[in-house]
Amino acid sequence: MLKRYIGTRAFYRSVISLLIPIVIQQFITNFVSLLDNIMVGRLGTEAISAASIANSVLMVLMLAIFGGLSGISIYGAQFYGKGDMDGMRQAFRLKLVFSLLCTLAGIAVYALFGEGFIRSFLQGESNGGDLELTLREGRAYLTIMLWGQVPFALVQAYASTLRESGETVVPMVAGVCAIVTNLFLNWVLIFGRLGAPALGVRGAAIATVISRYVEMAIVLIHAHRHTRKYPYVAGLYRGFSISLPLIRRVLPTAAPLLVNEILWSLGMTMINRFYSSRGLNAVAALNINGTAWNLFCVIMFAMGTAVSIMVGQRLGAGKLEEAREVDRQLIFLTEVLHVVIGVLMILAAPYIPLLYNVGPEVRDLTRRLLIVAGLSLPIHSFAHVCYFTIRSGGKTVITFLFDAVYTWAVTVLLAFLLTRYTALDIIQIYFCVQFIDILKLIIGLLMLRSNFWARNVVSDL
Repeated sequence: MLKRYIGTRAFYRSVISLLIPIVIQQFITNFVSLLDNIMVGRLGTEAISAASIANSVLMVLMLAIFGGLSGISIYGAQFYGKGDMDGMRQAFRLKLVFSLLCTLAGIAVYALFGEGFIRSFLQGESNGGDLELTLREGRAYLTIMLWGQVPFALVQAYASTLRESGETVVPMVAGVCAIVTNLFLNWVLIFGRLGAPALGVRGAAIATVISRYVEMAIVLIHAHRHTRKYPYVAGLYRGFSISLPLIRRVLPTAAPLLVNEILWSLGMTMINRFYSSRGLNAVAALNINGTAWNLFCVIMFAMGTAVSIMVGQRLGAGKLEEAREVDRQLIFLTEVLHVVIGVLMILAAPYIPLLYNVGPEVRDLTRRLLIVAGLSLPIHSFAHVCYFTIRSGGKTVITFLFDAVYTWAVTVLLAFLLTRYTALDIIQIYFCVQFIDILKLIIGLLMLRSNFWARNVVSDL
């Protein structure tokens, strides 16, 4: 029975070769995000809360782009498994059109309504902080960050396509270069080093925007200089057109993922807004906890990518039974790893808050939030790889129900009821919201056992 869940040496070599560049990039990204967070945190509770709120608002656009591209990537991975480079090129063009249109629409919405979004998070107690200062800093941070959304969208379109063909090193290198740039400029611009003015939160936003242009330049230049290695890039913009049959096939698949990511991210934003009713200290503690969570979840995020690529390529090649076997082994590996990572997160919980210039109450709240997060990590990692498994076979309506609908019908509703109608503190509410996903775990397990998700969606394209 155990052999069904443990792969061969060749399997683990494939997983490691795929994961290492992704994990390195995501780990460095999130580690520098932690350092960035610490730098902003040195400015005080208002500064870290402002950046946190603005990033929560921006997350909706970023995940909308991710969702739409994910739907198209289902076809990209399977086209590559099939050996159809023209199909990949068509899917790539569709990614570019979608990501740019989505970005421009998002920028317009944030430019018009961004301040109102930020203000909605500042309805709780100030806990001795300055809510108006937090609003001003958050508004300035969001306005600057909008200048970095176009390069972000282009990098997502290019990097996701490169990964579908097994190229994970170049996005990693570009990401690392962007991270180093961001970290250096944070140090210079936040605190006013090397003769530069001390810009505080605004400096952090400027550093992030510049780093995104650096990442875009590296990815795009490399891709277009190596068209023999990436034949689907050759002629990408020449006679730019997209096959109507592909559009008709992709839209019903991609639309649920797009709506899913928008609704899921809005759900997470609403949950954070509900949490903020417990005061500015809770906002700051949740920001630190969220940054640390992302750092400890790098392998979980990478395993989702591994499922998309390894399972998707086998489905595209018509190897359905092999796809099921690989998926089962990837999920088992994910769970074993995240039991260990959850324990490490709990052990690190007392020390992470000490890195921030915040009061003792915020530090204690953060420590307890991190313990709850570590305990719940195996639950969320299982739900995460279930989502990517179902998505790899094009069952995007089911993934929409499993992710976005569940989030709003269960998680958001629970957070609303607990914050509005109970006197529970933020730790108790966070615990309930995190562990309600046990229900999602059970649903995911039942769906995986049915094997309905394993199908080839490009066989007739």
